[in-house]
Amino acid sequence: MSNIAIKVENLGKLYRLGEVGTGTISHDLNRWWARMRGKEDPGAKIGETNDRTAKGNSDYVWSLKDVNFEVKQGEVLGIIGRNGAGKSTLLKLLSKVTTPTTGKIKVKGRIASLLEVGTGFHPELTGRENIFLNGAILGMTKTEIRSKFDEIVDFSGVERYIDTPVKRYSSGMYVRLAFAVSAFLEPEILIIDEVLAVGDAEFQKKCLGRMKDVSVNDGRTVLFVSHNMAAIQQLCTSGVLLKNGQLVFGGNVRDTLQEYSLLQRSIIEKDLSSRTDRQGTGLIKFTSIRFFDEYSQPVYNIVSGQNLTIKLEFQNNIKDTREHSVRFDLLIVDEHENTVSMLTTFYQGENTTINAQATLYSVTIPHLPLLEGNYNLGIYCKIDEDEADWIMNAADFPVEEGDYFNCGRVMPRGFGLVAVDHNIQLT
Repeated sequence: MSNIAIKVENLGKLYRLGEVGTGTISHDLNRWWARMRGKEDPGAKIGETNDRTAKGNSDYVWSLKDVNFEVKQGEVLGIIGRNGAGKSTLLKLLSKVTTPTTGKIKVKGRIASLLEVGTGFHPELTGRENIFLNGAILGMTKTEIRSKFDEIVDFSGVERYIDTPVKRYSSGMYVRLAFAVSAFLEPEILIIDEVLAVGDAEFQKKCLGRMKDVSVNDGRTVLFVSHNMAAIQQLCTSGVLLKNGQLVFGGNVRDTLQEYSLLQRSIIEKDLSSRTDRQGTGLIKFTSIRFFDEYSQPVYNIVSGQNLTIKLEFQNNIKDTREHSVRFDLLIVDEHENTVSMLTTFYQGENTTINAQATLYSVTIPHLPLLEGNYNLGIYCKIDEDEADWIMNAADFPVEEGDYFNCGRVMPRGFGLVAVDHNIQLT
């Protein structure tokens, strides 16, 4: 393991669903006694009903399973995958926030992790005190921390508030200081989750530049998780792709991104010709859904803020030569089954017509305003007064965090559903 910074062997993490650990023998006995009397388990997950007839291992789920890889010293590794693939679980295991169920992790050097906003900070302590606290946790002396103190404060931009308790910081100030501490206190391994999305576009660029600097010039190892493929490509030298808790590809960053694109393609580009869960007369029958960028190139990594065209091909079974009135609807539904928007020709009224030659329906969305998340498309066609074709859940529609460098600032998951174009003035 001379030049290997991290070695992961057969790593797995098993979680039990629906129950909360008590941590004490007395509480465990109370749970056992409740079950013996046919009562509800007091340790059951809130909001869920116990199924006392369920047996076996159906209540267990592998968040990670049989993961193996190595990271060399000075390497910048991008960890990518869809939501729920196991990326954050992997980082928590590497950071020793939680312990693995199976397998081993061998690490050479000190690890600094930035997994969530303010990780490792004590809210009652000031920014200055937290810098020294984090340095001490990393095993650094006061002299070493003092030598880096001014650089940390200058990079974070919170000099004015450095003697204020961090509980009064905004989320942006929190993450700027947390990143600066992790990046400047010289750990051998730096682990960064998607928390950088809290910062503004200028700070994003500073962070990427700093991560590249610590790897190229200082020879330190960086592990970086992001849905921003442009940032992954710009920063990382290699990558691993996770799917459903398993590592499905590892290699140089270009090949890894290509594999991710193929994975996304299999998810969002759908052949609808054989779908049987549809309604309508069949006068029009949708056969495929495909996505294109502003240059008419197929796109498989859909990003907030990009210009997007959705093309729906259909089989046209109109036999006569006259024009018919037509209505096309494209319904966007989020992962919680909330209707986000309906894109429709309805308000064009009788101006929208179709004849026997038409085979393609296109919808162009300038600067896609959807925030990061998983969405689903429903498609509908009505000709004259009759429903021609209608398919709900026609295709998955995952949207990644916006590309800050090309599309402008787009907020990440958790800040609503849509990005509204706006301008704020203070007078």
